[in-house]
Amino acid sequence: MHPRNPFLPKDCPMARETKLILCPVNLRHIKLEYNAYQEAVEMAQRRGAKLIVATIAPEIERNLNIYDSDKYWGDELKKFIAAHPATGVEVETVVRKGAVHRQIVKLADERGVDVIVMESANPKVKDYLLGTTSSHVVTHAECSVYVVRN
Repeated sequence: MHPRNPFLPKDCPMARETKLILCPVNLRHIKLEYNAYQEAVEMAQRRGAKLIVATIAPEIERNLNIYDSDKYWGDELKKFIAAHPATGVEVETVVRKGAVHRQIVKLADERGVDVIVMESANPKVKDYLLGTTSSHVVTHAECSVYVVRN
């Protein structure tokens, strides 16, 4: 019998362990993207993994009242995590700037993420099977990508 799974033969390797999960959230659409965050938290709880919750800010803010976007979006992300705690999970928050699809893949590569958990589509795009961001991430990420349907 396998030392960690009694249903596998002794010489069968275990599936890859998940130690680090990335969950990118778009705080502008968080009511629509909350499902992926919930799934990522539950996955981290089941697997004993650390969770990175990231948001990608635009290079140039359209809202002229936001002077320091790193601080603004960092504070918004912390408020979101405080309102939706990930009980029993170590959580790190990250704010990046740039093209969302590229920054997600770059962050996952830099940190050695095991799996990305993200929403399936931009809430404004209903005609696509996958949104452009999730499609790019699935195609270019070196790790597994778990896509949550809205």
